Amino acid sequence: MKILITGGAGFIGSAVVRHIIMKTKYSVVNLDKLTYAGNLQSCALVSDSSRYAFEKVDICKRFELDLIFKEHQPDTVMHLAAESHVDRSIDGPGDFIQTNIVGTYNLLEAARAYWNGLEEKRKQAFRFHHISTDEVYGDLPHPDDLADPVQATEHLFRETTSYAPSSPYSASKASSDHLVRAWHRTYGLPVIVTNCSNNYGPYHFPEKLVPHIILNALAGKPLPVYGDGSQIRDWLYVEDHARALVKVATDGVVGETYNIGGHNEVRNIDVVRMLCGLLEELAPEQKPTSVRKYADLITFVKDRAGHDVRYAIDASKIERELGWTPQETFETGMRKTVQWYLDNKEWWQRVLDGSYRLERLGEKA
Repeated sequence: MKILITGGAGFIGSAVVRHIIMKTKYSVVNLDKLTYAGNLQSCALVSDSSRYAFEKVDICKRFELDLIFKEHQPDTVMHLAAESHVDRSIDGPGDFIQTNIVGTYNLLEAARAYWNGLEEKRKQAFRFHHISTDEVYGDLPHPDDLADPVQATEHLFRETTSYAPSSPYSASKASSDHLVRAWHRTYGLPVIVTNCSNNYGPYHFPEKLVPHIILNALAGKPLPVYGDGSQIRDWLYVEDHARALVKVATDGVVGETYNIGGHNEVRNIDVVRMLCGLLEELAPEQKPTSVRKYADLITFVKDRAGHDVRYAIDASKIERELGWTPQETFETGMRKTVQWYLDNKEWWQRVLDGSYRLERLGEKA
């Protein structure tokens, strides 16, 4: 089987590429525009494989997509290409509308034209797997706001949860989800949708919380925490997510949605404190001489506009129907992540030597 992966040089996409080449016999066509967050070094471990091909293409350019489908003749599409950072969407939503909505529309139309031209057996086997986020659901009640905090376990994102996106990013992803489902209902395109919780792990672009905290701490810079840090996220190790995505693409039921979560609800401030503790243990000698403890660098900044207070996924459907569960706990996954950044300075130093300077939106509180 040949799988066309859009956004395959990104954080989650590259994890999927590596998993497919290293753990399966499938072939991969990695299609990526190579924006600031796209990095082919994230695929370097598998780029020499005869089952791997790369194409630099913008999904907003329909003509280029048609050529890719014609040349590579994929059996499955896994659509991960997206602008994905909430802060950037607040500062400049235009790119999110173009890539996440217009780009998805173009990809759907290119896939539909290609699919309609397939012979019947291949047409029946074809799949369009759209990868989305739990942020399309809005947010959930915070345990501190409930009369009985235990009730929080009753408030989870399920596949039937209504959409209520809060940011330009989540609104653009919600729009793309609706387009994908409409192309299934209207045109019969065989689609599957997945919505995942917060990913973390190796090869993560440093604008996101976990790598940002690790690299700022090693540099002796402030560790910015929005508001009071009480916001809760469900954390999913990226390699667990990659396994889940390939499982859904190959065994999922057409027309279905699967929520993928790590069963790890943690407050942002506790994530930061855990990372500081791991760095104290794993990298005490790398601590700047001016810093007594990594945790002393924690700095509370003005909260993000419209910040969702809690995300939490009910991942029982994918476990029940496809047999997937996360292999990493929050503790084991975070330890692996910190160690990876300590061992792979060359990778992240190249990112920092480019256009990114470990900046994060927000003002001191």
